[in-house]
Amino acid sequence: HFTNTITLSIVLVTIIILTALGNLLVMVALCKDRQLRKKKTNFFIVSLAFADLLVALVVMPLAAIELTTGQWKYGETFCLVRTSLDVLLTTASILHLCCIALDRYYAICCQPLVYNNKMTPVRVSLMLVGCWVIPIFISFLPIMQSWNTIGIESFIEQRNFNSSRNSTCVFMVNRPYALVCSAVAFYVPLVLMVLAYQRIYVTAMGHARRIGSLHRAGSAPSSTYPNHDQHGSSRIKTETKAAKTLAVIMGCFCLCWAPFFITNVVDPFINYSVPWQMWTAWLWLGYINSGLNPFLYAFLNRAFRRAFLMILCCGNEHYGSSTGHQLLNCKLFLLIFNFPYFLRKKVMCGKQKYN
Repeated sequence: HFTNTITLSIVLVTIIILTALGNLLVMVALCKDRQLRKKKTNFFIVSLAFADLLVALVVMPLAAIELTTGQWKYGETFCLVRTSLDVLLTTASILHLCCIALDRYYAICCQPLVYNNKMTPVRVSLMLVGCWVIPIFISFLPIMQSWNTIGIESFIEQRNFNSSRNSTCVFMVNRPYALVCSAVAFYVPLVLMVLAYQRIYVTAMGHARRIGSLHRAGSAPSSTYPNHDQHGSSRIKTETKAAKTLAVIMGCFCLCWAPFFITNVVDPFINYSVPWQMWTAWLWLGYINSGLNPFLYAFLNRAFRRAFLMILCCGNEHYGSSTGHQLLNCKLFLLIFNFPYFLRKKVMCGKQKYN
Protein backbone atom coordinates (compact mmCIF):
# COMPACT_ATOMS: atom_id res chain seq x y z
CA HIS A 1 0.00 0.00 0.00
CA PHE A 2 2.84 2.39 0.85
CA THR A 3 4.59 1.66 -2.46
CA ASN A 4 1.39 2.23 -4.42
CA THR A 5 0.83 5.53 -2.64
CA ILE A 6 4.37 6.73 -3.41
CA THR A 7 4.01 5.72 -7.07
CA LEU A 8 0.64 7.45 -7.36
CA SER A 9 2.02 10.58 -5.70
CA ILE A 10 4.96 10.74 -8.13
CA VAL A 11 2.65 10.35 -11.12
CA LEU A 12 0.23 13.03 -9.91
CA VAL A 13 3.00 15.49 -9.01
CA THR A 14 4.55 14.97 -12.45
CA ILE A 15 1.22 15.68 -14.15
CA ILE A 16 0.72 18.83 -12.07
CA ILE A 17 4.23 20.18 -12.73
CA LEU A 18 4.09 19.52 -16.48
CA THR A 19 0.64 21.12 -16.71
CA ALA A 20 1.72 24.22 -14.82
CA LEU A 21 5.00 24.69 -16.71
CA GLY A 22 3.43 23.99 -20.09
CA ASN A 23 0.65 26.53 -19.71
CA LEU A 24 3.01 29.06 -18.16
CA LEU A 25 5.21 28.63 -21.24
CA VAL A 26 2.25 29.46 -23.49
CA MET A 27 1.56 32.65 -21.55
CA VAL A 28 5.21 33.71 -21.61
CA ALA A 29 5.38 33.01 -25.35
CA LEU A 30 2.41 35.33 -25.96
CA CYS A 31 4.02 38.05 -23.86
CA LYS A 32 7.44 37.86 -25.51
CA ASP A 33 6.51 37.18 -29.14
CA ARG A 34 5.08 40.18 -30.97
CA GLN A 35 3.94 38.08 -33.93
CA LEU A 36 1.74 35.91 -31.71
CA ARG A 37 0.05 38.98 -30.26
CA LYS A 38 -1.02 40.15 -33.71
CA LYS A 39 -3.60 37.35 -34.06
CA LYS A 40 -6.84 37.82 -32.18
CA THR A 41 -7.21 34.06 -31.73
CA ASN A 42 -4.15 33.99 -29.52
CA PHE A 43 -5.82 36.20 -26.91
CA PHE A 44 -8.31 33.38 -26.38
CA ILE A 45 -5.43 30.91 -26.26
CA VAL A 46 -3.55 32.78 -23.55
CA SER A 47 -6.76 33.16 -21.53
CA LEU A 48 -7.33 29.42 -21.93
CA ALA A 49 -3.78 28.76 -20.76
CA PHE A 50 -4.44 30.92 -17.69
CA ALA A 51 -7.52 28.83 -16.86
CA ASP A 52 -5.54 25.61 -17.27
CA LEU A 53 -2.72 27.05 -15.16
CA LEU A 54 -5.21 27.70 -12.35
CA VAL A 55 -6.41 24.12 -12.66
CA ALA A 56 -2.83 22.95 -12.13
CA LEU A 57 -2.10 25.30 -9.24
CA VAL A 58 -5.42 25.24 -7.36
CA VAL A 59 -7.66 22.31 -8.29
CA MET A 60 -5.28 19.46 -9.07
CA PRO A 61 -3.10 19.69 -5.92
CA LEU A 62 -6.16 19.49 -3.64
CA ALA A 63 -7.56 16.56 -5.63
CA ALA A 64 -4.17 14.82 -5.49
CA ILE A 65 -3.94 15.23 -1.71
CA GLU A 66 -7.41 13.76 -1.25
CA LEU A 67 -6.68 10.87 -3.59
CA THR A 68 -3.35 9.90 -2.01
CA THR A 69 -4.43 10.33 1.62
CA GLY A 70 -7.95 8.98 1.16
CA GLN A 71 -9.57 11.82 3.09
CA TRP A 72 -10.51 15.50 2.95
CA LYS A 73 -9.03 17.57 5.79
CA TYR A 74 -10.13 21.09 4.92
CA GLY A 75 -13.77 21.22 5.94
CA GLU A 76 -17.10 21.32 4.12
CA THR A 77 -16.99 24.99 3.15
CA PHE A 78 -13.60 24.75 1.47
CA CYS A 79 -14.82 21.57 -0.24
CA LEU A 80 -17.61 23.63 -1.82
CA VAL A 81 -15.10 26.32 -2.86
CA ARG A 82 -12.79 23.74 -4.40
CA THR A 83 -15.69 22.11 -6.27
CA SER A 84 -16.91 25.50 -7.50
CA LEU A 85 -13.43 26.35 -8.81
CA ASP A 86 -13.29 22.98 -10.52
CA VAL A 87 -16.59 23.58 -12.36
CA LEU A 88 -15.70 27.22 -13.09
CA LEU A 89 -12.32 26.52 -14.68
CA THR A 90 -13.51 23.48 -16.60
CA THR A 91 -16.41 25.42 -18.11
CA ALA A 92 -14.18 28.40 -18.84
CA SER A 93 -11.81 26.15 -20.79
CA ILE A 94 -14.44 24.80 -23.16
CA LEU A 95 -16.05 28.22 -23.62
CA HIS A 96 -12.65 29.52 -24.70
CA LEU A 97 -12.43 26.70 -27.23
CA CYS A 98 -15.90 27.61 -28.47
CA CYS A 99 -14.85 31.24 -28.96
CA ILE A 100 -11.71 30.11 -30.78
CA ALA A 101 -13.85 28.01 -33.13
CA LEU A 102 -16.11 31.00 -33.86
CA ASP A 103 -13.07 33.19 -34.46
CA ARG A 104 -11.67 30.66 -36.95
CA TYR A 105 -15.07 30.40 -38.63
CA TYR A 106 -15.21 34.14 -39.31
CA ALA A 107 -11.54 34.21 -40.38
CA ILE A 108 -11.80 31.35 -42.91
CA CYS A 109 -15.44 31.30 -44.04
CA CYS A 110 -15.89 35.08 -44.37
CA GLN A 111 -14.11 37.82 -46.25
CA PRO A 112 -11.33 39.69 -44.38
CA LEU A 113 -13.50 42.81 -44.13
CA VAL A 114 -16.34 40.81 -42.58
CA TYR A 115 -13.93 39.22 -40.11
CA ASN A 116 -12.56 42.60 -39.03
CA ASN A 117 -16.10 43.91 -38.57
CA LYS A 118 -17.20 40.88 -36.57
CA MET A 119 -14.10 40.35 -34.40
CA THR A 120 -13.49 43.88 -33.20
CA PRO A 121 -11.35 44.46 -30.08
CA VAL A 122 -14.50 45.30 -28.11
CA ARG A 123 -16.25 42.11 -29.20
CA VAL A 124 -13.18 39.99 -28.44
CA SER A 125 -13.03 41.56 -24.97
CA LEU A 126 -16.72 40.83 -24.37
CA MET A 127 -16.28 37.24 -25.47
CA LEU A 128 -13.34 36.82 -23.07
CA VAL A 129 -15.37 38.31 -20.22
CA GLY A 130 -18.23 35.95 -21.07
CA CYS A 131 -15.90 32.96 -20.92
CA TRP A 132 -15.19 33.77 -17.26
CA VAL A 133 -18.56 35.19 -16.13
CA ILE A 134 -20.95 32.58 -17.56
CA PRO A 135 -19.35 29.67 -15.64
CA ILE A 136 -20.05 31.49 -12.35
CA PHE A 137 -23.77 30.85 -12.85
CA ILE A 138 -23.26 27.07 -12.86
CA SER A 139 -20.46 26.91 -10.30
CA PHE A 140 -20.23 29.27 -7.33
CA LEU A 141 -23.84 30.50 -7.45
CA PRO A 142 -25.70 27.14 -7.35
CA ILE A 143 -23.06 25.17 -5.43
CA MET A 144 -22.60 27.65 -2.58
CA GLN A 145 -26.41 27.95 -2.35
CA SER A 146 -26.72 24.12 -2.35
CA TRP A 147 -29.15 24.18 -5.28
CA ASN A 148 -27.44 21.07 -6.65
CA THR A 149 -28.46 19.02 -3.58
CA ILE A 150 -32.20 19.81 -3.55
CA GLY A 151 -34.16 16.56 -3.47
CA ILE A 152 -31.19 14.24 -2.92
CA GLU A 153 -30.51 14.89 0.76
CA SER A 154 -31.11 11.24 1.63
CA PHE A 155 -28.50 10.05 -0.87
CA ILE A 156 -25.97 12.55 0.50
CA GLU A 157 -26.63 11.46 4.10
CA GLN A 158 -26.16 7.82 3.11
CA ARG A 159 -22.92 8.64 1.30
CA ASN A 160 -21.61 10.61 4.29
CA PHE A 161 -22.55 7.77 6.65
CA ASN A 162 -20.67 5.24 4.52
CA SER A 163 -17.57 7.43 4.57
CA SER A 164 -17.91 8.60 8.19
CA ARG A 165 -14.49 7.20 9.14
CA ASN A 166 -12.67 9.12 6.41
CA SER A 167 -14.13 12.50 5.56
CA THR A 168 -14.23 13.06 1.79
CA CYS A 169 -15.14 15.97 -0.47
CA VAL A 170 -18.18 14.40 -2.15
CA PHE A 171 -19.93 16.33 -4.92
CA MET A 172 -23.40 15.00 -5.72
CA VAL A 173 -25.90 16.73 -8.00
CA ASN A 174 -29.61 16.38 -8.66
CA ARG A 175 -31.03 15.71 -12.10
CA PRO A 176 -31.85 19.33 -13.08
CA TYR A 177 -28.38 20.56 -12.13
CA ALA A 178 -26.68 17.64 -13.87
CA LEU A 179 -28.55 18.34 -17.11
CA VAL A 180 -28.16 22.14 -17.05
CA CYS A 181 -24.52 22.12 -15.96
CA SER A 182 -23.50 19.48 -18.49
CA ALA A 183 -25.36 21.28 -21.28
CA VAL A 184 -23.76 24.68 -20.55
CA ALA A 185 -20.29 23.33 -19.80
CA PHE A 186 -19.99 20.70 -22.52
CA TYR A 187 -22.81 19.72 -24.87
CA VAL A 188 -23.99 23.09 -26.24
CA PRO A 189 -20.45 24.45 -26.82
CA LEU A 190 -19.49 21.10 -28.34
CA VAL A 191 -22.32 21.33 -30.89
CA LEU A 192 -21.33 24.90 -31.79
CA MET A 193 -17.70 23.90 -32.26
CA VAL A 194 -18.58 20.90 -34.42
CA LEU A 195 -20.78 23.07 -36.65
CA ALA A 196 -18.10 25.77 -36.92
CA TYR A 197 -15.33 23.35 -37.82
CA GLN A 198 -17.57 21.52 -40.27
CA ARG A 199 -18.16 24.80 -42.14
CA ILE A 200 -14.44 25.62 -41.96
CA TYR A 201 -13.56 22.25 -43.47
CA VAL A 202 -16.11 22.58 -46.29
CA THR A 203 -14.94 26.12 -47.10
CA ALA A 204 -11.24 25.22 -47.06
CA MET A 205 -11.74 22.16 -49.24
CA GLY A 206 -13.83 24.19 -51.68
CA HIS A 207 -11.07 26.80 -52.02
CA ALA A 208 -8.46 24.08 -52.52
CA ARG A 209 -10.50 22.36 -55.24
CA ARG A 210 -11.09 25.64 -57.12
CA ILE A 211 -7.41 26.60 -57.00
CA GLY A 212 -6.40 23.11 -58.12
CA SER A 213 -8.90 23.18 -61.00
CA LEU A 214 -7.61 26.54 -62.22
CA HIS A 215 -3.99 25.33 -62.22
CA ARG A 216 -4.86 22.07 -63.97
CA ALA A 217 -6.79 23.98 -66.61
CA GLY A 218 -3.80 26.24 -67.21
CA SER A 219 -5.78 29.34 -66.34
CA ALA A 220 -4.56 29.98 -62.80
CA PRO A 221 -5.07 33.54 -61.63
CA SER A 222 -1.33 33.77 -60.95
CA SER A 223 -0.75 34.44 -64.66
CA THR A 224 -2.73 37.66 -64.38
CA TYR A 225 -2.69 38.53 -60.69
CA PRO A 226 0.32 36.70 -59.26
CA ASN A 227 0.51 38.64 -56.01
CA HIS A 228 -3.22 38.36 -55.35
CA ASP A 229 -3.24 34.62 -56.03
CA GLN A 230 -0.16 34.01 -53.91
CA HIS A 231 -1.61 36.01 -51.01
CA GLY A 232 -4.96 34.20 -51.25
CA SER A 233 -3.39 30.75 -51.38
CA SER A 234 -1.09 31.59 -48.48
CA ARG A 235 -4.01 32.89 -46.43
CA ILE A 236 -6.09 29.76 -47.06
CA LYS A 237 -3.20 27.46 -46.17
CA THR A 238 -2.39 29.39 -43.01
CA GLU A 239 -5.95 29.59 -41.74
CA THR A 240 -6.71 25.97 -42.66
CA LYS A 241 -3.66 24.73 -40.78
CA ALA A 242 -4.63 26.81 -37.76
CA ALA A 243 -8.14 25.39 -37.90
CA LYS A 244 -6.83 21.84 -38.04
CA THR A 245 -4.58 22.52 -35.07
CA LEU A 246 -7.44 23.91 -33.02
CA ALA A 247 -9.71 21.06 -34.13
CA VAL A 248 -7.17 18.56 -32.76
CA ILE A 249 -7.09 20.49 -29.49
CA MET A 250 -10.89 20.45 -29.37
CA GLY A 251 -10.91 16.73 -30.13
CA CYS A 252 -8.54 16.01 -27.27
CA PHE A 253 -10.76 18.03 -24.96
CA CYS A 254 -13.80 16.02 -25.99
CA LEU A 255 -12.02 12.68 -25.55
CA CYS A 256 -10.78 13.74 -22.12
CA TRP A 257 -14.01 15.23 -20.78
CA ALA A 258 -16.76 13.27 -22.58
CA PRO A 259 -16.54 10.26 -20.18
CA PHE A 260 -16.95 12.58 -17.18
CA PHE A 261 -19.91 14.52 -18.56
CA ILE A 262 -21.67 11.38 -19.81
CA THR A 263 -21.27 9.86 -16.34
CA ASN A 264 -22.38 13.15 -14.77
CA VAL A 265 -25.69 12.98 -16.65
CA VAL A 266 -26.28 9.24 -16.21
CA ASP A 267 -25.41 8.89 -12.50
CA PRO A 268 -28.46 10.76 -11.05
CA PHE A 269 -30.78 8.54 -13.11
CA ILE A 270 -29.27 5.28 -11.79
CA ASN A 271 -29.46 6.22 -8.09
CA TYR A 272 -25.84 7.38 -7.88
CA SER A 273 -24.44 3.89 -8.31
CA VAL A 274 -21.31 4.84 -10.28
CA PRO A 275 -18.29 3.74 -8.18
CA TRP A 276 -15.96 6.44 -6.90
CA GLN A 277 -13.01 4.82 -8.69
CA MET A 278 -14.67 5.52 -12.05
CA TRP A 279 -15.45 9.10 -11.04
CA THR A 280 -11.84 9.64 -10.02
CA ALA A 281 -10.50 8.15 -13.26
CA TRP A 282 -12.76 10.30 -15.46
CA LEU A 283 -12.01 13.41 -13.42
CA TRP A 284 -8.23 13.05 -13.70
CA LEU A 285 -8.58 12.24 -17.40
CA GLY A 286 -10.21 15.65 -17.70
CA TYR A 287 -7.48 17.29 -15.64
CA ILE A 288 -4.84 15.82 -17.96
CA ASN A 289 -6.40 17.75 -20.82
CA SER A 290 -5.24 20.97 -19.14
CA GLY A 291 -1.67 19.79 -19.68
CA LEU A 292 -2.13 18.66 -23.28
CA ASN A 293 -2.78 22.03 -24.91
CA PRO A 294 0.80 23.41 -24.69
CA PHE A 295 2.19 20.20 -26.19
CA LEU A 296 -0.34 20.34 -29.00
CA TYR A 297 0.63 23.95 -29.75
CA ALA A 298 4.32 23.09 -29.84
CA PHE A 299 3.79 20.04 -32.02
CA LEU A 300 1.31 21.47 -34.53
CA ASN A 301 1.71 25.26 -34.57
CA ARG A 302 4.85 26.68 -36.16
CA ALA A 303 4.47 30.13 -34.58
CA PHE A 304 4.20 28.71 -31.07
CA ARG A 305 7.02 26.26 -31.79
CA ARG A 306 9.27 29.14 -32.81
CA ALA A 307 8.33 31.11 -29.67
CA PHE A 308 8.91 28.10 -27.42
CA LEU A 309 12.33 27.49 -28.95
CA MET A 310 13.27 31.13 -28.53
CA ILE A 311 12.38 30.93 -24.82
CA LEU A 312 13.94 27.54 -24.10
CA CYS A 313 16.97 27.69 -26.40
CA CYS A 314 18.76 30.89 -27.08
CA GLY A 315 16.51 33.89 -27.56
CA ASN A 316 18.18 35.99 -30.24
CA GLU A 317 21.44 34.04 -30.27
CA HIS A 318 22.57 31.18 -32.47
CA TYR A 319 21.52 27.72 -31.35
CA GLY A 320 25.09 26.58 -31.46
CA SER A 321 26.27 29.38 -29.15
CA SER A 322 23.72 28.76 -26.40
CA THR A 323 24.87 28.29 -22.84
CA GLY A 324 24.97 24.83 -21.33
CA HIS A 325 21.68 25.31 -19.50
CA GLN A 326 19.96 26.74 -22.57
CA LEU A 327 21.39 24.00 -24.77
CA LEU A 328 20.03 21.33 -22.42
CA ASN A 329 16.57 22.92 -22.48
CA CYS A 330 16.62 23.10 -26.26
CA LYS A 331 17.73 19.49 -26.69
CA LEU A 332 15.06 18.30 -24.26
CA PHE A 333 12.42 20.24 -26.18
CA LEU A 334 13.55 18.83 -29.52
CA LEU A 335 13.74 15.31 -28.08
CA ILE A 336 10.22 15.48 -26.63
CA PHE A 337 8.65 16.75 -29.83
CA ASN A 338 10.80 14.65 -32.16
CA PHE A 339 12.22 17.38 -34.35
CA PRO A 340 15.63 15.99 -35.38
CA TYR A 341 15.67 18.09 -38.53
CA PHE A 342 16.13 21.20 -36.38
CA LEU A 343 19.45 19.79 -35.20
CA ARG A 344 20.50 18.71 -38.66
CA LYS A 345 19.95 22.15 -40.10
CA LYS A 346 21.36 23.98 -37.02
CA VAL A 347 18.57 26.52 -37.11
CA MET A 348 18.84 29.89 -35.46
CA CYS A 349 16.23 30.47 -32.77
CA GLY A 350 13.89 33.28 -33.74
CA LYS A 351 15.80 34.25 -36.91
CA GLN A 352 14.98 31.50 -39.37
CA LYS A 353 11.75 29.79 -40.35
CA TYR A 354 11.20 26.27 -39.04
CA ASN A 355 10.01 23.47 -41.27
